[in-house]
Amino acid sequence: MSVNLQTSIDYLKGVGPNRAELFRKELGIHTYQDLINLFPNRYIDRTQFYKINDLERNNADVQIIGKLKSLKEVAQKRGKRLVATFQDETGMMELVWFRGQKWIKEGLELNKIYVAFGKTNWFSGKFNMAHPEMELLEEHKANMRTAMQPVYPSTEKLTNRGITNRLINKIMQQLFLETKGKFTETLSDNLRTELKLIDKQTALFNIHFPRNQELLAKAEFRLKFEELFYIQLQLIIKNLIHKSKIKGFPFNQVGKYFNAFFKNHLPFNLTNAQKRVLKEIRADLGSNAQMNRLLQGDVGSGKTIVAFMSMLMALDNGFQACLMAPTEILAAQHYNGLLEWCNKLEIQIKLLTGSTKTSSRRIIHEALENGELHILIGTHALLEDKVKFKNLGLAVIDEQHRFGVKQRSKLWQKNALPPHILVMTATPIPRTLAMSVYGDLDISVIDELPPGRKSIKTVHRFDKNRLDVFRFIRDEIDKGRQIYIVYPLIQENEHMDYKDLMDGYESISRDFPMPKYQISIVHGKMKAADKDYEMQRFIKGETQIMVATTVIEVGVNVPNASVMIVESAERFGLSQLHQLRGRVGRGAEQSFCILMTSQKLSANSKTRLETMVKTNDGFQIAEVDLHLRGPGDIMGTQQSGVLNLKIADIIKDNDVLQLARYHAKTILKNDPAMAQPENQVFLNTYKSMAKYKNIWNYIS
Repeated sequence: MSVNLQTSIDYLKGVGPNRAELFRKELGIHTYQDLINLFPNRYIDRTQFYKINDLERNNADVQIIGKLKSLKEVAQKRGKRLVATFQDETGMMELVWFRGQKWIKEGLELNKIYVAFGKTNWFSGKFNMAHPEMELLEEHKANMRTAMQPVYPSTEKLTNRGITNRLINKIMQQLFLETKGKFTETLSDNLRTELKLIDKQTALFNIHFPRNQELLAKAEFRLKFEELFYIQLQLIIKNLIHKSKIKGFPFNQVGKYFNAFFKNHLPFNLTNAQKRVLKEIRADLGSNAQMNRLLQGDVGSGKTIVAFMSMLMALDNGFQACLMAPTEILAAQHYNGLLEWCNKLEIQIKLLTGSTKTSSRRIIHEALENGELHILIGTHALLEDKVKFKNLGLAVIDEQHRFGVKQRSKLWQKNALPPHILVMTATPIPRTLAMSVYGDLDISVIDELPPGRKSIKTVHRFDKNRLDVFRFIRDEIDKGRQIYIVYPLIQENEHMDYKDLMDGYESISRDFPMPKYQISIVHGKMKAADKDYEMQRFIKGETQIMVATTVIEVGVNVPNASVMIVESAERFGLSQLHQLRGRVGRGAEQSFCILMTSQKLSANSKTRLETMVKTNDGFQIAEVDLHLRGPGDIMGTQQSGVLNLKIADIIKDNDVLQLARYHAKTILKNDPAMAQPENQVFLNTYKSMAKYKNIWNYIS
């Protein structure tokens, strides 16, 4: 009989309740299954032994056979350290423990022969080893041992409580003994044969106790493929269920609003990418399923006009539409941008934000409920219970990562049937991440800029070049252009030598004196009305320079602004720098982005700046960002659940991910219910995963 892998870790010999509690808290290990999936970080060669006199000062991992001659506790500034004398036939060295002395002392015996393993240090004319792993020589010989020894993920708390890598290794051996190494196969014979994958049992054994390098590589590939395959399978099934179960309003006709806009008011010819995306959206809206589509497009690629034309399809079919943006500035900008077109088409459109007066709110609420109001643009204010639509057919959400899942679901509940959803983002998401995090959404990409847009020239300048930069600003202002200068901080932080906003504002005021030059200032600590007043002055061209914090990162559209200067650019992330750069280059003139930094730059900062200077392509930038920051950071905590992978790495294992998604798609295309005998194994595994570990609650 095979052991149930859902058995609690408490029952494994050598664990017990106290250790089990630590495993749960520190590593999230609750069951035998979780422990099996605690994969090693790396492997070390434990076949070679060193003599003390042959050691070199290179801080490498070594193992030495010797006798424990003495043990003493030595007082130090804080607490004590435990020091042991360790001797072999060639010499003597010290072993030192700074933490967990009590546990360690109890486990060691004098004059016994041990194998000490750890990193060596050279200190005061002799070698020592801090926090070595200690194992009696006879135990070392008796253990299930391979040439490559696994090193498992750990925490300081586990080490302090005596749960060393050696102990985890022992517990893992016990688990294999109890389960007799028998693990249920999770991939079909057909798929394994096609991809030359080893079986599950061989893979798990060789990931923990590799027989050789070749088997370890095969085990890693097999387990990475399996992990990514089941994530993709679940996401694709979720999408299929969504389409079959969640009915949407079918928009059967393209009528007067859409056609009138297309023929008479379209401000420029649509790019091929915009046409392709509109076709994809139109196909979704015409089916009986609810649309759930992510629209990705770089800053200035023309997402808003695609969203507006999608709204017109809703209006043509007798429905209302809404657009929700994360900030009042952005909501107001969307509203002002669409107002002119709506007036020409005799469409009723209103703006609703936290600042909307109560009297205006009442009018909006009433017009919305009786259907007189066609389009509502707004912020989180759209989610209030008082906001009731007569028949909401399409909800557009801009920069959705700024809204929580609960907030978004409130929109769904404003109708008997959920509205169609179009999510827009100007943050380009690398393909690997899009496939893993938004794998349940259909994805459209606008990957070309409208004709006539000139590429923004980006340069990196050091603080010492400031006078040249100021000279350049004066020349641009003389040509009638406007300038943004963005700072990372609002108040001086004594630990940082970054110029803060107010300092910057004062020095710019000195170099660009009134009345010849007018300067606006905007930051997060200002009242909304003051902020708006300053923004409006800049938009109307009454001020030539806007000094700001990253408040302007998303959504200010001033076609006449041609220069973006980012101060202390090394303190900004890549996606933020890319968003800031996107504030210029909106008119027909050549635009510039100048990244100002100090001389001292970390390797990562250099990479970010070089990337910005080299390319304007948001997707290329996003790929570099993914490599620098890792997936969890980019998606934000609420969505990093899916990326909590056990063995795969969606950056390094991009090829495996593509392969896994391809096979998951093919299987579900040919057999959506996984009912055919050869797909039974996928169905069973999928069901047990859904039962024990739901991975899909994090997605929209």
